Amino acid sequence: MIQKPKGTYDLMPEETRKYRALENQLIKLLEIYGYGEIRTPIFEYSQVFHRESELSDMVLKETYNFKDKGNRDLTLRPEGTAGVIRSYVEQKLYADGGITKLYYLGPNFRYERPQKGRYRQFYQFGIEAIGAKSPSLDAEVIGLSYKIISSLGLKQVVVKINTLGDIESRLNYNKILRDYFIPHKEDLCENCQTRIDVNPMRILDCKIDGEKPVVKKAPKPMHHLTAEASKYFSDVLKYLDAMDVIYEIDDALVRGLDYYGHTVFEIEANIKGFGAQNILGGGGHYEKLVSEFGGPDVSGVGIAFGMERLMQAIEAENVEMPKDKPFDFYVLYFDEATKLAALTILSELRDLGYKGDIDHLDRKFATQLKSALKNNPNYLIIIGEEELNSNLYTLKNVKTEEQKTVDFDELVKKLGKKR
Repeated sequence: MIQKPKGTYDLMPEETRKYRALENQLIKLLEIYGYGEIRTPIFEYSQVFHRESELSDMVLKETYNFKDKGNRDLTLRPEGTAGVIRSYVEQKLYADGGITKLYYLGPNFRYERPQKGRYRQFYQFGIEAIGAKSPSLDAEVIGLSYKIISSLGLKQVVVKINTLGDIESRLNYNKILRDYFIPHKEDLCENCQTRIDVNPMRILDCKIDGEKPVVKKAPKPMHHLTAEASKYFSDVLKYLDAMDVIYEIDDALVRGLDYYGHTVFEIEANIKGFGAQNILGGGGHYEKLVSEFGGPDVSGVGIAFGMERLMQAIEAENVEMPKDKPFDFYVLYFDEATKLAALTILSELRDLGYKGDIDHLDRKFATQLKSALKNNPNYLIIIGEEELNSNLYTLKNVKTEEQKTVDFDELVKKLGKKR
């Protein structure tokens, strides 16, 4: 028996229904905020992700890379933002000079150790607002993230926010971090020993060293801001307060990607029994990412949610997802002649928008009935020899067990509102 690859999973129809309901709810909210959907390729040229400025573990260690038949280097996307920005620049969405609001939903791929809430193929839902360096735009995206969580009925979650400052702040901060970690170099893992010289801020986000006292006590970016960066963050908080967004400032939060600057934030679940992998989503502000792809010098802000973790949080808090509507009808027949009539009425009712089905296995009536009731239809439509000769139908209400013979028009009337 061939099994699914490690770090992947199958979704059966019942689970898929829940994900579809979640996706529909998210999309409905995004339309209110003026976001449009973008769909980018699952794989991109490797330089979309493997850029000189991006030295995160995700890019250096976890991407799926391959060559195609033309010997071109390609990478399965490990996250959504880079592909969106590549498309934003390639399609010149910046031409009108305004803010472009986009959302995406699809699979991503990272080669990492599978565990609860973390897979090698996983689904992300994300939003990007591109075209302005604006504290109010940062606040709007954080507010939208907060609204997403509250609209799903999740209560035991918190929005955590921090600032990495502007470019000048980060250059100064990296020097301070480098000076701090050099005396502690031997206490760090091999990767972090290299990061001291290359990108010391990544040490704060290390999966191995992140919880060590020497890292916990390291200087925080918020305490080394320029006056301009400090005001920017204060304005973000001011706008969040105006929108009644509840948040916590976490001065240790840095996020795991190098393109972030200024505002960074995460949505953290504090649900009992949820486990250590409790970050539902995260994002932040970026300044040079668009220009790095050859576009104008404009900023953006975005967030991505892990769909698997969102669904786990919904289930952990016992939030009831919208259920699929039951079958409107199920058609039962007795022989080949009545089966032809059954298929005809089935097709006609489906064309009108009603949800229904039939048994295709030519089984006995009692077996058909048993199978029909498993689908929980509102009505049974029974076609026997008498119904066939009179061009009528026996319609039975499954709930009340009321049964009567009707013509087509009355049958449609009884079935009720079309879908």
